[in-house]
Parts: sequence; structure tokens; C-alpha cells
Amino acid sequence: MAALPDTTKDPDLSPVDFIQLQQYMDYSRVRVKDVMKDFNVGGRLAQHRFGECIDATGFSLFLTTYLEADDLPADLCQRLYCYFQNAERDVQMKSPPPKEGGVYLKEVSCYFTVLEEGQPRDKLEFTFKLYDKDGNGLLDSSEVDRIITQMMRAADYLGWEKTELRPVLEDMMKDIDSDGNGTVTLQEWIKGGMNNVPLLVLLGLKMAERDGQHIWRMKHFNKPTFCSVCQNMLLGVRKQGLCCVLCRCTVHSRCANNNPKPCINTFVKAKKLIGVTAHSWVSADCDSSKCYFCSKKIKTQAGKRCVWCQQMRHDDCVNFGSSSCDCGMLRDHILPPWAIYSVSKDEEGWKNLKDDTSIESFTPDGHVLQIAPVPGTHPLLVFVNPKSGGKQGERVLRKFQYLLNPRQVFNLSNGGPGPGLNLFRNLLDYRILVCGGDGTVGWILDKIDKADLPVRPPVAVLPLGTGNDLARCLRWGGGYDGTGLEEFLKVVQEGVLVPMDRWNVQVIPDDPQEIGDPVPYEIINNYFSIGVDASIAHRFHSMREKHPQKFNSRIKNKLWYLEFATSETISASCKKLKESLSIECCGRPLDLSSHSLEGLAVINIPSMHGGSNLWGEAKKDDRLNVTAETPEIITEHDLLKVCTQDLGDKRIEVVGLEGAVEMGQIYSGLKSAGLRLAQTSEITIRTYKALPMQIDGEPWMQPPCTIRITHKNQANMLMAAPAKTSGLFHHK
Repeated sequence: MAALPDTTKDPDLSPVDFIQLQQYMDYSRVRVKDVMKDFNVGGRLAQHRFGECIDATGFSLFLTTYLEADDLPADLCQRLYCYFQNAERDVQMKSPPPKEGGVYLKEVSCYFTVLEEGQPRDKLEFTFKLYDKDGNGLLDSSEVDRIITQMMRAADYLGWEKTELRPVLEDMMKDIDSDGNGTVTLQEWIKGGMNNVPLLVLLGLKMAERDGQHIWRMKHFNKPTFCSVCQNMLLGVRKQGLCCVLCRCTVHSRCANNNPKPCINTFVKAKKLIGVTAHSWVSADCDSSKCYFCSKKIKTQAGKRCVWCQQMRHDDCVNFGSSSCDCGMLRDHILPPWAIYSVSKDEEGWKNLKDDTSIESFTPDGHVLQIAPVPGTHPLLVFVNPKSGGKQGERVLRKFQYLLNPRQVFNLSNGGPGPGLNLFRNLLDYRILVCGGDGTVGWILDKIDKADLPVRPPVAVLPLGTGNDLARCLRWGGGYDGTGLEEFLKVVQEGVLVPMDRWNVQVIPDDPQEIGDPVPYEIINNYFSIGVDASIAHRFHSMREKHPQKFNSRIKNKLWYLEFATSETISASCKKLKESLSIECCGRPLDLSSHSLEGLAVINIPSMHGGSNLWGEAKKDDRLNVTAETPEIITEHDLLKVCTQDLGDKRIEVVGLEGAVEMGQIYSGLKSAGLRLAQTSEITIRTYKALPMQIDGEPWMQPPCTIRITHKNQANMLMAAPAKTSGLFHHK
């Protein structure tokens, strides 16, 4: 987009444009502040900047760099450019339009900063610096108006009702200049912004900093809903309001700043309160449910719900009956607030704990949290990858924060698994639930290894990725369809502990000076492969890295995979693979001379490529004839026919693939399995030319090398009970 577009066209973006832009942003890992560095003096894009503006080419490069996309539609780029060219026409803007064409870099940066994820305090500080043009540490009224206008634009496309939001932001403008001197300091801007709830939601508030603070998100309700502050109904076609993720408190946007009742307490602040069980009542629309105490129906706005046991009572019945809470149907999973206690920084004992970071978890407001075990329960430590499964990860995160204590639910985008493992490390009986794809599960297992925990907790999986091979073989299904998390937690409670082998993989290049792609992992949890399937995966991976927005659903991913498999069938890039490598099992050479192979797979679990069992099933009669003692290596054809796979037998299987067509036949069920070559406890592979390889679905191109695969350890996994007919999962 080198030429300037026609700026006389309608400068407004359509909702479709905005949705398309958000989809690109969802798959980008780059931050605005990183792109800004490229346009500063000495940056690689500095030649496209003149004064406060960037030219058309610079704007295009800003988009492709920030969105990590080389295929942005030209018409979308033009409309975005026109949008920012005409931004200064807004009556609230005080600065003149760019005299030499182009767009204001700070306008573009501020807009995208508002939309991207991040901590509100960081966003506010970055926004302040963007609009402090003279760098004097002060904002005048026109600069603050410009920021608010950009936020209003973002609110419009995010679906907010601006007529309700604008008065809120205007009131904030009056209050933010706390000393009334006509200018705003950074401290005043952050303090004013952090105390304005609708603004924080617009900026993307993700986590409360103080216990008892609501975590608000915008929500549209499809049934009559009442505000818990003013008690009036939410009006409008879409009934827009703010809803707390943790307690489900609902308010008008305009009422959010009017001191709604505090949110739930997630821990106790004194040791004497440990073990003192108590209900935590919140106002709720009980929807004509029966009162737990008097058994009469509860009218609208006349009931309360306990966030832990889910009991519902009339307002007048709350003080009657037992005040003790047993955490209800999910008691085995919930870590209640009376089981988490705080040691404050001001207390004498805090200094003694300070150096032992392995037994503590810090909260943003300065508490050190520790857990007092609840006898007879198995608290669930939940890790959620919000990037997995499109928007599913974010919805699952919110749901678990509501169903369980939010202190036991961790967003892996905020600090990884370390804080959760540190908080739970003193418990001797707990479970871990990983919500994500196979890569996320492998990450958690690796962190468990490195954390040197007193016990290795069993790990269950809620599959949110694309292939989910590990989840499939543990009976958690091929993908979560978005319903029934309460039922899923019951399945976790009934899960059976199974050990799962994990394998070290060492790749030693023949020529250390020959630079290839980085090897993605040092550990195999699922499989390792060379040849045809790795070639398909490598093409798929390369295209997804270049055009991530084309791979935002399972159906699209499978269609792309099919296309690459078809082209690989035609090109046969790995034909005569046996001439390009040799393989030894426990030091014994494996004879490949009689086979025509295009691929070689080393498999640890009975699922690959989203559900294909390359090893196949042994017949029931054959399984009965297998001897109790398994030799270190099996290569004989007759013995291999009756060998079964076992996740924890310290053996790994080697399978040959004749080509992409055979892979398709196995996946579709037209063929039962690949060619069984060996079952062994140690493998050495030597390659003589550059070949595509993959570990657990992550492909790379590897120059000639030696590969050694040896047993590492066993992870404790939870296997679900045999599947029953339900709507929880889909398997393909």
C-alpha cells in the first residue's frame, strides 16, 4: 500500500472491519510498544516517519508488523488508513490534520493499545506518554479529550452503548484533575483511570488487585436482568451491563462507580480464621428457585446465593439455618477461602518466609498466601491457556473462576504455571487440570519436573487445542464443545491415575556449523516422526505462522491439513526414505531394506494427527497370549503382531508409513494401522540429508544428524472413565 488512498470516502470503519481487525489481533504476539521502537530514530522503519506522522507505506508496515500478517486485505488497509487520516475531523480533536499527508503515529498507536490485552495500569501509563507530546509530564485538556475520543471509538466497535458510557467518562474528566489546576499529571491520570470501572473494562481489566474487588466484563443479557446497585432493570434491546466474573453481580455501566457491594473474599487474613467454614452470600436472581431453608419459591430480587455451595435462600432466611458451608457438589475440587491464609508484609513472620519462594504466592496488594489442607478433599489446581481453542480458552477461564475459588485458577498468559505450582507445593493430595492443547500439557509437565515438588500430582486435561492426541488417549476427548463444566469436574473426580512414559530426545548435528531450524522440544510426550507426515506438518506450520488468521478454527485447520497432504501425495518429497537414514533399537540395527517407506514414526501414545492410531489394536485372542515379561526390544513380525501399547511400560513403538495416502486411509478408518517395525526402550537414528521432522506436532527442517531417544521418567496422569454417550466432547 504505497500510494495514498482516496480520503474523501467514508472514514468510518464498519463493524465487519472491526471484527476482522480483532481476529488478526487475537493471533498476534507483538505489542504496540515494540512496533513503536521501529519508528524511532535508528529503527528499521524510521525512514517512513516525518515529525509526528508516518506515511502510507509506514502505516502498511505498522499493520503487517503489529498484526504479524502479510496478507492483510488491501481494502481493509485503505479503510484503516482513511479512518486515521480523517480522525482529526472529530470536533473534539484540537490538533490540525497532517499537512504533508500521512497519519499521526500516536493516534494509531493509542488506538491499538486500547484494544490489545494488557494490564490497565500499563495501558494508562503508555497512553499518557503517547499524548504528552512535549514530554513535560503533563496533559492539557485537549490531549485528554483526544484519549477519551479514541476510547469512545473503541467502545463503539466493541458494542458498548455510547450514550450511557459518555456521561461516565465526562464525569471522570471532571474528577481526574484532582488539584483543579487545568493539567493532569501521570499520577492523577493513573489514579483517575484506575478508579473508573467502565473505563477499566474498556481497557481490558483481567484480574482484581485486591481481595473483594469485582472483575467486571461487559455482557449482553437475553432475559430480564436487574442492577444490584439501583435495583432497576437493564433496558434496551440487548440489555447491556457489567457482570462480575467471580460472583455474577450485575450493574449498569453508570452504576459501577456507585459503590456496589464488595465481591467475594478468596482467602482469610488471619490464621485464627483457618478452618472456620461459612457461607458467602451474594445477591442473585434465583429464578423462582426454592429456598434451601423454607422450601418456598424465591421471587425476583428477593434471594441470595452462596458462591461456594450454591445454596439459595430468601433474603429473610439467610440468617436462619446452618451458617456452616460444605462447598456443595464440588467440595472435592474447591479450595475454600478458609483454607488459604495470608501473611502480611507488616507481620513479623513474613521476613522468615521471604527467602523461601517455593512455599509462597504473592498477591499484587502485598500478601503472601499459604494453604492449610482440607482433610478428605483433592483441591484442583487449574491452568488455562486463553489462546487455545480460539475464544474457548477465555470462556473456560471465566467459568472456572466462577465455579471454583479464583485463587486456584491460573491464566497461563500471566506468569505461566510457576505461581500456581508454588502456591500448591505444600499440599500432598491435589490434582491439576490443564485447559489447552497438547503443547500446553507438555509445558506443564516440564514445569512440574523442574519445580521439584514433594509429590507429583496427577494431571487431567480439558482439550482446547487442535489435535489433542494426548487428551484422546486419556479419554478426555478430541475437543471441548463449550458445555457442562460442572459435569466435566465430576468426571475428573472419578478419574484413574495412570503413569505415562516421557522420553528424552537428543539431536546432534553432523556439522555444528550447518544451521538448521531450532529443535522445538527436548522431551517426547506423544510422538516423534521423520518424513511424509513431518513434511505435511512443516508446510502447515509455516503457512500458519505466515497467515495465522486463516487457522482460527478446527474445521479450517483440517481443511488446510488435507490440502497439504494432497500436495505431498503428488510431490512425494520423502520417497525412498530408507536411503536417507538408519535406525538402531537398543544397539541392534533395524532392517528397512524390504520396505518402501516415506515416513517413520516413534510413538509413545495410541493417537497421532488428531486421532490416528498408527500402531493399531491387537486382537483380543492375541493379547491373551502375550507373556508377562516383555523383552527389551521386539522386531520379529509375529511377536509385533500381538504387542499392545501401554502408556507406562517404558517401551516406545516404531512404525513405518508408506506415504500420505496411507496416512489418510488410517485416519479415515480404511486401514487399521501403519507398518509395525519395533517396540523398544532406546532408539538411535542417523540421517544423511536434510529431512523434515516433528516432535509432538511441532515440525522443523533438520540437517544430517544423530538422534538419540531414551526414557526420561513417568508423569502421573488422570484417565477418564470409559466414555458414555454425552454432549461434552467430540472425538474427531
